[in-house]
Amino acid sequence: MTVDERGSSAVRTGTRALVAGEVPPRVRAAVLFLHGGRADSLAPSRPWHAAALRMRPFERAVASALPDDDVLLARVRYRVRGWNGAAADPLRDAEEALAELVRLVGEVPVVLVGHSMGGRTALRVAGTSSVRGVLALAPWCPDGEPVTQLRDRDLVVLHGDRDRVTDPVAARSFVERAGAAGARAEFRGVPGGDHAMLRRAGFWHRTAGSVVAGMLPR
Repeated sequence: MTVDERGSSAVRTGTRALVAGEVPPRVRAAVLFLHGGRADSLAPSRPWHAAALRMRPFERAVASALPDDDVLLARVRYRVRGWNGAAADPLRDAEEALAELVRLVGEVPVVLVGHSMGGRTALRVAGTSSVRGVLALAPWCPDGEPVTQLRDRDLVVLHGDRDRVTDPVAARSFVERAGAAGARAEFRGVPGGDHAMLRRAGFWHRTAGSVVAGMLPR
């Protein structure tokens, strides 16, 4: 089930950075979703912002692709909407969310699913010991982004060729560097795909479900 589909049982875990639904009696793995944002903004991040809402269908797609209910689905809650240069605000939020996740369910394998700024964030925190893999959706990959943290991780990047916000060429280059650094890395172009992932939305959602299910332990 997704975070929302847990109905009246859906609760925040009581932490600042992690939002999750009811914890299954036995948790074998977790999927953590990181939505997009802006390069620079100190405005508070809200769950009703379009970038956050865009990830809900991906949550549903991943939930539908999982055969059992023993995978916890959760979200990172950002304090502000922007990356904000050296402050790297969402990076701090994601690190805190991963730490809270360990305290909540133990160090189970985690797959990160991030879009745009959330993709950049997911790629940055992939070196955390619990992280098994990353699905990055149209990620923001500036020149010089580190890749060594992805060693021995699964990495799939989906990027539309009509994206005018983040650069698919830069994302492909990032994947190549990550593979050279020891990641099991794959770039998948989405012909006709845009940054919001609205063109060919069904393809984006189905592919995300199958990729994440394949990264999780069986």
